[in-house]
Amino acid sequence: MAVTIKKIAELCGVSRGTVDRVLNNRGKVKPETEALIRRVAEQLDYKPNIAGKALAARKKSFVIGVIVASEGNPFFDDVLKGIHQAENELHDYGVKIIIKTMKGYDIQRQLKLIEELEGGIHALILNSISDAEIAAKIDELTDKGIPVITLNTDIENSKRLCYVGCDYVKGGETACGMLGLLTGGRAKVGVITGSVKILGHNQRVQGFRNVIKRRYPGIEVVDFAESNDDDIIAFEATKKMLLEHKEIDALFIAAAGAYGVCRAVISLGLENKITIVCFDDVPSTVEMMEKGLIKATICQQPFLQGNKSVHIAYDYLVSGARPHNDQFIVENKIKILENLYQTP
Repeated sequence: MAVTIKKIAELCGVSRGTVDRVLNNRGKVKPETEALIRRVAEQLDYKPNIAGKALAARKKSFVIGVIVASEGNPFFDDVLKGIHQAENELHDYGVKIIIKTMKGYDIQRQLKLIEELEGGIHALILNSISDAEIAAKIDELTDKGIPVITLNTDIENSKRLCYVGCDYVKGGETACGMLGLLTGGRAKVGVITGSVKILGHNQRVQGFRNVIKRRYPGIEVVDFAESNDDDIIAFEATKKMLLEHKEIDALFIAAAGAYGVCRAVISLGLENKITIVCFDDVPSTVEMMEKGLIKATICQQPFLQGNKSVHIAYDYLVSGARPHNDQFIVENKIKILENLYQTP
């Protein structure tokens, strides 16, 4: 027999309305009462009536806000395609998506975009900057009943509902493993990351260093620079790095900006002297792989990230049930020239 809200209320000694508010995240309930209700619901394996709620959802509309740092970063083209596809899939259920974009990782800009959206949305999908002010804003939205899903990069110490994206530490470890194989375990490496304000970028670099420590003592990180996911900044930073450290014979690109990095290598005539490992298979990266500059790239299924984040937001708005896991991790996939055009 299906477990009902009435049954949970009886076992907890509270009203059905209180149980409903807790399970559907509506209104304030004493923390100890909420904890009891959620524990009993979990023990009884309570499942909300999704079909009924979905039917009711057709009579109202849900507005889901999206904020992504997509300007000048072609990686997000497929993320946005996944978001738009999900909007089409949920159109009959009254779902509307409002997308705000930004360039780079300016904290105040992201806060401003959140404030522009918060009065008219039911949920927010956020390509989050890792900063205490952003975390506080996420907590504020959550307390107002607006769930926040972090997309593509996560944030620590916040009340966000869940994270949708890749395992960045594992990605960095994979990149170092590939570089170790390509260089015979001996290399002087320059690291070009996106931004130290982004948790995922830091995690990739940490994963890279983890594998150096464990397996490749012959690999040394010589220098480190940020590109802000911008090809022009990446070009200048890489050129400066290579001129100052002529011993560098490998580059690890931890975020966007691969095209700018490669153009810097070409401008110095180092195409045949530098081994490059990076992330994602955007068109400019494919071009540089075909030219032989980039030896391997690790891809993170951007379309799936965008699509899944919208569906998770919708499911939560309809059912009020939290996802079983607070992370939805997409698979990292290694691509070299020989499998670059392989159909998934």
